[in-house]
Amino acid sequence: MRLLPQQPRARLFATSLVMTAALAACGGGSDSPTPTAPVVEATPAGLTLEKIGGYSTGQYEVSAAEIPAFDAASKRLFVVNAQLGAVDVLNLANPANPVKIGTLDATAVLPGAEINSVAVFNGIVAVAIQAPVKTDPGRMALYRASDLSLISSVTIGAQPDMITFTPDGTSVLVANEGEPSDNYQTDPEGSISIIDVRNLAAPVVRTAGFSAFNAQAAALRTAGVRVYGPGASVAQDLEPEYIAISADGTTAWVTLQENNALAKVNIATATVTNILPLGYKDHSLAANALDVSDRDNAINIKTWAGVQGMYLPDSMAAYTAGGQTYLVTANEGDARAWGENNPAYLTNQDPTLGFIEELRVSALARTAGWQVVPPQLRSVAGAPTLAGALLDPAVFSYCGASAGNPGTCIANGELGRLNISWVQGYKTDAMGAPLRYTAAGVQDPAGDRLMYDKLYSYGARSFSIRDANGALVWDSGAAIEQFLNSADCKLGSARNIPCATYFNSGHNEANALDSRSDAKGPEPEGLTLGKIGNKTFAFVGLERVGGVLVYDITNPASPTRVDYLNTRNEWTTQPSAANLATVGDLGPEGLVFIPAAQSPNGKPLLVVGNEVSGTTAVLQLNLRY
Repeated sequence: MRLLPQQPRARLFATSLVMTAALAACGGGSDSPTPTAPVVEATPAGLTLEKIGGYSTGQYEVSAAEIPAFDAASKRLFVVNAQLGAVDVLNLANPANPVKIGTLDATAVLPGAEINSVAVFNGIVAVAIQAPVKTDPGRMALYRASDLSLISSVTIGAQPDMITFTPDGTSVLVANEGEPSDNYQTDPEGSISIIDVRNLAAPVVRTAGFSAFNAQAAALRTAGVRVYGPGASVAQDLEPEYIAISADGTTAWVTLQENNALAKVNIATATVTNILPLGYKDHSLAANALDVSDRDNAINIKTWAGVQGMYLPDSMAAYTAGGQTYLVTANEGDARAWGENNPAYLTNQDPTLGFIEELRVSALARTAGWQVVPPQLRSVAGAPTLAGALLDPAVFSYCGASAGNPGTCIANGELGRLNISWVQGYKTDAMGAPLRYTAAGVQDPAGDRLMYDKLYSYGARSFSIRDANGALVWDSGAAIEQFLNSADCKLGSARNIPCATYFNSGHNEANALDSRSDAKGPEPEGLTLGKIGNKTFAFVGLERVGGVLVYDITNPASPTRVDYLNTRNEWTTQPSAANLATVGDLGPEGLVFIPAAQSPNGKPLLVVGNEVSGTTAVLQLNLRY
């Protein structure tokens, strides 16, 4: 279902994707009778990733290397360093040995601010700057890549997250996420800034917002868009995360991660034209099997009836196949968990101190009723407050659920450890109001229990390909977890460590087999695309277990896995700032593809920002013909 705004407005939103200018190939001087024919890049049969270099900040678990962008003319790499609130500038003339040569510091533009994202086009560097108070308006600034001089800056929306240029370089788009304050008492509207940068010294900002959808909250929820922040309007609840732009520069798509949806934007009119719900992933199907427990001492990838995966994509890219635009999403998953570091929120059951939607199944469906749960859950059905929740035996009898009793469904080896969202999945009446049940499982208006017939988990543990209207064309299903459990999968730069030994490990843990299975598994987060000859490849970063998966997505309906490289080399020692040199790269965040024609060494490269290890890895694509 596509929902249209009731009153389209000539407002503009900004989106962001790192893009690099294509080099023009031309030959012959003024006396040449005919121009030299352009070089046609050969199409490889396959490729293998190899780490050839890297740069380390020496900083651990402070997000010191996140989003990379590359300028071909200056051979400079720009890497967001959240620990400094700045951009590290690396000389990539020798990809085997990147050297830090400077910094872009946002405090000169906005005192106390930090940089969230960076993009480059034809020697111009654009950065997204978050205000010291994240709910305040941010800034977009332009710099010259050659000398790092500031050209200009403009005010944009709250919490600018991702930034990108349109393919022709005339506009910059920024996704202004607009997350709430930690106590959820201040919630700015999400928006997209669309900035005309044809005059670099005087950029012009327009904003595409979502206020035209405020009256459609009920219809959006019915369609599958997650609008659920306490007291939030639609415009406040929608949180733009990442941007992809069509090849002709006319349309942008923006991931609304927490909302499990995409926004479709007309760039010329600066209007959000559609909000596209992404649907849910049915984990009762064999193709969508998953491991849901970190406490069963085993790799157990299986089906689970009643469990629905929320795609909740983070990064996204667009490409063209057969004359049609397709969108590739990394389905990370993300929960709203505000106030979780304030003990008074849960201890005092004070809803003015935060909002946490995430809960383990064992805590939700505890036989004796709830202990410590978010206050908003207790009051979701109004007065009187609720005391517990049940699992519908018609759905969950396979794990022992019966009327009034969850059985073994809440055991560690079953569904008990799985993190789910309590805000949906319970039975409702025709108007969407929660139905009440007694502790014995009998529907009763005076009951103090909810009845869940669906459990919604975070992320799809996959990446997907969708058409221009958000319809699912292909999803990797259970393939990522199944590959990580296979004999074909190896870890380390030397590819000599069985992946299954550290299946679903965390990026800040050692000897942590299965530790992330209860959450989002391998957690695909970052991705970028690269075209080589007639083939298009997707590079997908797995945030938790680490490494980069490569898929040939030339045929959007039938992608094939090509390679996987994980450059964490030490898995038995707890990572720390002291041992980063031996541990290797942890927590891939942002990726940028550098075509051979722009590469300093003449070979295609992939640069990966690893936020946990604070390292920037340079991977070379060794092509096979």
